Amino acid sequence: MISIHPTAIVSKEADIKDNVVISAYSIIEGNASIGENTFIGSHVHIYDNTIIGENCKIYTSAIIGSPPQDLKYKGEKSFVYIGNNNTIREFVTINKSTGENEKTIIGDNNLFMAYSHVAHNCFIGNNVILANCGSLAGHVIIEDYAILGGLAGVHQFCRIGKMSITGGASKVIKDIVPYIMADGHPARPYGINKTGLKRKNYPLEVIEEIEEAYRILFHDNLNLSEAIEKVLSKLNSKETKEMVEFIKISQRGISKER
Repeated sequence: MISIHPTAIVSKEADIKDNVVISAYSIIEGNASIGENTFIGSHVHIYDNTIIGENCKIYTSAIIGSPPQDLKYKGEKSFVYIGNNNTIREFVTINKSTGENEKTIIGDNNLFMAYSHVAHNCFIGNNVILANCGSLAGHVIIEDYAILGGLAGVHQFCRIGKMSITGGASKVIKDIVPYIMADGHPARPYGINKTGLKRKNYPLEVIEEIEEAYRILFHDNLNLSEAIEKVLSKLNSKETKEMVEFIKISQRGISKER
């Protein structure tokens, strides 16, 4: 059963699945699609070409699928895709992409705390947390299980690696390697995310390999090519190989210790 408050405005073209709740004064535009069992709070505005999955919770005054804040955008048809089981808190903003048929993509099981912002052409994986007022510029990639602290800002085209945690109010201008902690202006590494790894039940030997890879990459006074070669020659875990591959394909360069 679909529940739509009498004051809500829902386009006749919108695809509203079973057991969706749309609360007072919310607006669903155009061909937007809302998946089963999704809750939409009051005063939410969902624009056309927005596809939202199942079991999502979207709270008061969130704005999803609005035009990008990008001077290159000329009104072309673009999209927002949001997966399942996402929680989008109050006043979150998520923009559609710049470029014909381009997409802003968000995976499953993510938490966007109040006032966080996802700009155009971003890609966010699964189980990611953006804390209050965390802001992503355009074309940012955030990998699975990463955490971005409150008030942190991420420069366009940066990548935030898997299982990393970036401290509140940080300024991210380079890529953050997977499995590490970073903080500051600009954000710089200061160790591995050992607590997060333990909570996710990573084996002790894997955590030790990640720690050794971190030491080689950031403490051994090697250039990056030498450090990568040493990591690959000494360590064999999937996680350390992920760290190396992340570095190899980095476009902006990785954030390093002072």
